[in-house]
Amino acid sequence: MMRKILVANRGEIAVRILRAARELDLATVAVYSDADRESLHVKLADEAVCIGPPTSQASYLSIASIISAAMISGADAIHPGYGFLAENYRFAEACEESGIVFIGPSAAVIRRMGDKAEAKAAMRAAGVPVTPGSEGVVATVDAARANAREIGYPVLLKAREGGGGKGMRVVHNPDALEGAFKMASAEALAAFGNGDLYMEKFILNPRHIEIQLAGDGAGTVVHFGERDCSVQRRHQKLIEEAPSPALSAEQRRQLGERAAQGAADIGYRSLGTMEFLLDADGQAFFMEMNTRLQVEHGVTEEVTGEDLVKLQIELAAEASLPLRQADIAVSGHAIECRINAEDPTCGFRPSPGTISFFHAPGGPGVRMDSHVYTGYAIPPYYDSLLGKVVGSGRDRPEAIRRLVRALEELVIEGVATTAGFHRRVMADPVFQSGRYDTSYAESIVRTLTPAPEPVASD
Repeated sequence: MMRKILVANRGEIAVRILRAARELDLATVAVYSDADRESLHVKLADEAVCIGPPTSQASYLSIASIISAAMISGADAIHPGYGFLAENYRFAEACEESGIVFIGPSAAVIRRMGDKAEAKAAMRAAGVPVTPGSEGVVATVDAARANAREIGYPVLLKAREGGGGKGMRVVHNPDALEGAFKMASAEALAAFGNGDLYMEKFILNPRHIEIQLAGDGAGTVVHFGERDCSVQRRHQKLIEEAPSPALSAEQRRQLGERAAQGAADIGYRSLGTMEFLLDADGQAFFMEMNTRLQVEHGVTEEVTGEDLVKLQIELAAEASLPLRQADIAVSGHAIECRINAEDPTCGFRPSPGTISFFHAPGGPGVRMDSHVYTGYAIPPYYDSLLGKVVGSGRDRPEAIRRLVRALEELVIEGVATTAGFHRRVMADPVFQSGRYDTSYAESIVRTLTPAPEPVASD
C-alpha cells in the first residue's frame, strides 16, 4: 500500500481526493499554482508544493513540475483527478518510470482508449455496439466526403484525442463539410496537440448514458449501473442522474454487462466510464471510454453506497477487486447539478471574481462537493466549476424535491452562477417527466436569455 499521495489537480476534485486519502490514513501532498495559493485543497493537505505560475500549461499540465513535486515531497503515488493530465498516457508513463504509483489504469490502456478510433475498434471486437462511422482517422477533406457519403448525413467530426466537446462539429450537408473539417482539426490541434479527426453518424436528439466501471486488471470488471448525462450544452454536461429514467430494467442489465465485458477484454484496472448514445428506438451505441474518475461520480456513490475514490486508490495499490457484481445494488435515485461561475442569461459567460458570501445547503438527502468559501477569489485561468449539489431520495420525485430545496438554500454571492438555470430545470414539466434528450438544455437556456432588442428601422 502506498504511504503518501500527491493530488495532481485543484478545486473540488482535489478536496474530494484528499478526504478519501485521509480516511485511508494516507499522508497527502497538494500542488498549486501561484493563482491557487489560497485554495482550499492547499489548506487541507498535509503538505503543499507550488508548481508554477497561473497558466495551466506552466503548472497543472507540467509533467516535469508535478513529478519533481512528488520526488521532493516523498510521495509514492499520484492521483490525477479529472481533466488536466488525468488521461495523458505520457504522464502515466512518467510516473511509472519514476517509480511512482499512478492512481489510474496503465499508460498503455490510457493511450489505447484515448485514441477514439482505436477505442471503437476494440469495443467492436469485444461485441459492444458502436456508432456507425469511419474505421479510423479521416486524414483529408476528400476522405471525409467519401466517409460521409457512405455513412449518410448528418455526421459528426470528432477529435481523435481529448474530449470535453473540443474538436467536434456536426455536419448536416456536403456544402458544410470542408469548413467544419478545418475548424474541428484546428481546434483539436490547439487543445490536444493532435489535429486528427474521425467521423461517426450523428444521432439526432439521443440520450447520453454512461456506465460506471471498476476493474482489477486481471479480467474482473464490475459495473455500478448507469448515469444519464443528457442535460448538456455544447457537449458540456450540466445535470446528471442515476438511474436513467430512459432505460428499462432489461436495457440496464444488458448495457452494464456489455460495458463490463468490453473493459474486461482490454484488461482494464481502476475506475473507468463507458459512454453511450441511446437513440429514439432504445438502441445504445458506444461513444468513448473515459479512463479516469468522472466529475459526476458522486451520483453513483449516492445510489450504491460505495466510495468510488477510495476504491480507486485501493485498486492502484494492486489490491484485488473487493466487490463482485452481486454485491452491488442500486437503490433510490440521485440527481446532480453542476454549479459553475457562469451567467446563463449571457450565454454562460464566465464570471470570475471574489465570493463575498457562501452558504452550502444541507439536510437529509443533500450533498455538496465544493472547494469554495466566503472570501475565495475565483481565478480566471481554469474551469469555472464551483461545486456540485446532489439531491437523493427513495425515488426520482423525492430526489427532485430535495434538490429544489438544496438549490433554494444555496447562497453564492459576488459572482454569477448557474444555480438559477438548475432551479428552472427542476421546475420544468419536461424534466420532471424524464422525457428529455441532449437537445433539451437549449430550450431552457432560451427562457433565461433576454430577447435581443428590436432594431429600429428608418
